Amino acid sequence: MSTYILMKLLESAPSRYDKGIRILTLGRLDRAYERLISYIANGQKVLDIGCGTGALTIRAARKGARVKGIDVNSQMLEMAHKRAREAKLAQNIELCEMGVAELGSEESESYDAVMSGLCFSELTENELHYTLKEAKRILKPEGLLLIADEVRPNSLIKRILNRLMRIPLVVITYLLTQTTTHAVKDLPQKIKESGLLIESVRLNKMESFIELVAKKPEEGTR
Repeated sequence: MSTYILMKLLESAPSRYDKGIRILTLGRLDRAYERLISYIANGQKVLDIGCGTGALTIRAARKGARVKGIDVNSQMLEMAHKRAREAKLAQNIELCEMGVAELGSEESESYDAVMSGLCFSELTENELHYTLKEAKRILKPEGLLLIADEVRPNSLIKRILNRLMRIPLVVITYLLTQTTTHAVKDLPQKIKESGLLIESVRLNKMESFIELVAKKPEEGTR
């Protein structure tokens, strides 16, 4: 079942988003986020691209990081603000209504980590390439890129099975939100081409969901 599609179905009701995702993914997304957040340390400066209701943002802030979360959905950001206040973490969190096209305004080599959950699959091919280029630019040397998202399986059989399972959900999602889904093709390769070094890759059994950690090389090594 497509996490991205389920996410889109719930985005129109941010107050139910987190609970719905948790139930519909049987906790898989929570576990993925916890593994990614294990790379975040106290005092780090972190950017969360497509922060939504703040699931990753708040986790990082709980570890003592200073987090900037960006998203184009104002309703989701309102929920993120509410969650940050309830968690008493608002002082460590900055939330901004902005898209990846505005990443150019961020200072070079200013972040220890850039993270994103279920956002890259919403980007066009050009937006994805631009986002990866900007992520590398704004990361400090040896800074980390942390991603949890939907990807296209390499196996033809798994691609076919995955597509068949997604058809009814794609139709429902389009009818409700007028948007569609496109799992990212060759994400690890795209990340390598951006100049980042792959540290670890974890795929589910269908190879349709990825947890990926990449690192910006030290100065002078690339």
